[in-house]
Amino acid sequence: MPPDGRKMAKNKVDQAIKVIIGALLVVLAGVVVYTMQDHIVQVGDKAPDFTITTSSGATISPKNFGGRVLVLNFWASWCAPCVQEIPSLNDFQKQLAGSGVVVLGISVDRNEAAYKSMVKRFNVSYATAWDPRADINVEYGTYKFPETYIIDRNGKVVQKFIGLPEKSWTDPEIVNYVKSL
Repeated sequence: MPPDGRKMAKNKVDQAIKVIIGALLVVLAGVVVYTMQDHIVQVGDKAPDFTITTSSGATISPKNFGGRVLVLNFWASWCAPCVQEIPSLNDFQKQLAGSGVVVLGISVDRNEAAYKSMVKRFNVSYATAWDPRADINVEYGTYKFPETYIIDRNGKVVQKFIGLPEKSWTDPEIVNYVKSL
């Protein structure tokens, strides 16, 4: 091959390498931007999967609800609205016991004693679990407490409450809505 031919081939290889490196940099930038964004679960989204052990020792995951509706409540003992909400959620769970609805309260308290004290103080009747690293609420994009997701039998988020619902959990409108799922 003449010297000019080798030079042209080398230039084409160099050019191809530059294009490939450029494309890889664009993909890498896209991945970095995507991972830096908050992923906030909204109504209509598939609920993120998780597994957690409740205070009673049961292992719970949205996949093991067997066609039941999940009312997933994130709370903390230091959160005044969370404390205010517990009696209403207790009554709500009692009203819907046996109707295919599971209430799960996940505490993001870092202090296990504070979590256990709150559960005992309010005689919480629904399932609770302690997530001190706040792994699960981060998966949901939950940073305000309380925050509650109603997840239907197919694992889809059908309702989301940030803060306290406008009405009590025992309001017939909320109870009938959840029962209808």
